[in-house]
Amino acid sequence: MDEQDIRCTAFEGSRCIASGNLVEVAGKVKAIIDRGEQASVLIFHDLTSELIEVDFRGAVEDVLKRLEKPAASIESATAPSTPDQGAPRGPGRPRLGVVAREVTLLPRHWEWLNSQPGGASVALRKLVEEARRVNRGKDKVRRSQEAAYRFMSAMAGDLPGFEEATRALFAGNPGRFNDLVASWPVDIRDHARRLSEAAFQN
Repeated sequence: MDEQDIRCTAFEGSRCIASGNLVEVAGKVKAIIDRGEQASVLIFHDLTSELIEVDFRGAVEDVLKRLEKPAASIESATAPSTPDQGAPRGPGRPRLGVVAREVTLLPRHWEWLNSQPGGASVALRKLVEEARRVNRGKDKVRRSQEAAYRFMSAMAGDLPGFEEATRALFAGNPGRFNDLVASWPVDIRDHARRLSEAAFQN
């Protein structure tokens, strides 16, 4: 994903100061930092609540220009290696975006996989797709819980009711959760509630 497409939210202390794509947020945060009045500023990824590090040295143009560089390095580091488009292709292996990775299984697992129609690779792909379909709802809940917990730990760890709110989050108790976060600073409360919405969907 391109850095400019990352959606994020920035907090100055307990106050939300910007929300949008990373370039927009970084520009607004830089303006606040240049005023020299800011408390600690944290930028959270909207999907995962992981902290996003931005180098704010120099002018705003320098900051935004640096944001373009990590995208290429991250992409090259995480993208699966693909064969050269000009290289000759071996027989019987069409380019389907298939990535070769090592999988370690017990002999009985390999025996079963190899006995399936299409062989081990086809069987594994079918199993993964089926698991994704069956667990789609659970995965959505888990991701929401993890994102909300990560944000709450960073921003509300010292606030009253944090531990109880965490328990309510993982117990799937929205009423209890909303009651416990109600007294938190409004921007932290609202963001935590927004992140946790999917965690409370049956």
